[in-house]
Amino acid sequence: MGELVGEKRQFGHRARLAVTPAQARLIDDQAHAARAMWNQLHDLWQMTPRCQRSLTRLDQTVRQARKEIDWLGVLPAQAAQAVLKTYVQAWRNCWDRRADAPNFKARVRTVMSVDIPQGRDLQIKRVHRRWGMVNIPKVGRVRFRWTRDLPVGKLANRENRITGARLVKDGLGWHIAFRVQTLEAKPEPHTGPEIGIDAGVNLPLALSDGNHQDHGRGARLPDGAADRDKWLNPQEKAKLLRLEQRAAHRKSFRKPKERSSNRLNLTYDQIKQLRAKATRRAVDWQHKTTTGIAQQYGTVVVEALTVTSMVKSAKGTIEEPGTNVAQKSGLNRSISQEAWGRTVTMLTYKAARCGGSLVRVPAPNTSLRCSACGFLTPGSREGQATFVCKNPDCGWCGNADWNAARNILHLYRIGLVAIPAAGRAVVRRTRGAKPATAR
Repeated sequence: MGELVGEKRQFGHRARLAVTPAQARLIDDQAHAARAMWNQLHDLWQMTPRCQRSLTRLDQTVRQARKEIDWLGVLPAQAAQAVLKTYVQAWRNCWDRRADAPNFKARVRTVMSVDIPQGRDLQIKRVHRRWGMVNIPKVGRVRFRWTRDLPVGKLANRENRITGARLVKDGLGWHIAFRVQTLEAKPEPHTGPEIGIDAGVNLPLALSDGNHQDHGRGARLPDGAADRDKWLNPQEKAKLLRLEQRAAHRKSFRKPKERSSNRLNLTYDQIKQLRAKATRRAVDWQHKTTTGIAQQYGTVVVEALTVTSMVKSAKGTIEEPGTNVAQKSGLNRSISQEAWGRTVTMLTYKAARCGGSLVRVPAPNTSLRCSACGFLTPGSREGQATFVCKNPDCGWCGNADWNAARNILHLYRIGLVAIPAAGRAVVRRTRGAKPATAR
């Protein structure tokens, strides 16, 4: 018998922890210590001259701080080393222009998390059909929800094992995200058809063959009062509105630089729970939808969108105030709720896992060009969901997102030759020649 010829794949599996109040306090202390250590490393890095910055000096500082400061000592040594490595890697990513420079982590805007870099420290064991046990350093044995078979015990080997984990807290409590490494056989090339996908607001995923994917959730309450989260039902939306009004009322009694009251913090926690529930529903729909698309189609074509630029505010400045600020704010909120970037990320690795591929094409004019005649006629995009070609020789009409999806697939099939010069190589022309003459 020969060895399995395959490729290593790393993925994460998130499970809910069932912690006691005492265990929750211990994990909270570790998370706050990890955040404080990051901030201290950041201050030390900025105060140290460039010629004296080194990983060895930072490591010595971390070790000494854990010995002398009690509330930093609650953080396990391996977790403290993980904070140091993450901080140094953040600067390397900045130097390589892959990310912005690391910054101070504020208490209210930072996700509480603790890293467990060594998989051997977890000592995972399945104790029930629905529950498992995991060891958390300086906390003890904690139960977690068993929803997927993990390579533990006799199933674990050098190729299939858990390499570490990370504790993350959201509005619904503490969770553990396992880092799993497996050896899988290379998939056969996917022989499915090609598909173009346009991400929208009214229609989440419009497919070029008409097999649109809609989550069927309205954007507003029946009376149009609150458009805070389309993944909540009317009762939950009304509750969210009441909680936000209650938080604003209680916040009005707080003096400047005064700490929030326990009642205000409790209201904030209830708001976080509703928002975390909505996020879970959205991610669940995205996982199921992208899995079906990756299994059905061999080549998935999407737009190369820059979502961060699309959701920028339109307020402008005092000298030049923006227009339609409220409408743009609502559109930005709807785009953020759809999480287009997360959908593309899921499609990328799921298509590769099924033997397919994902291709990005430039986005300009895909929603303005007619997919039937190929002309850009002004006024064809009559609304957010309606496209009627104003070309007298065409007159095609249909859903605007469907029209864009057909254009996206057409750009891939023709090799992007219809993209303007701004989207590909600039066409050189003789000096002094007019653009029309050059064309």
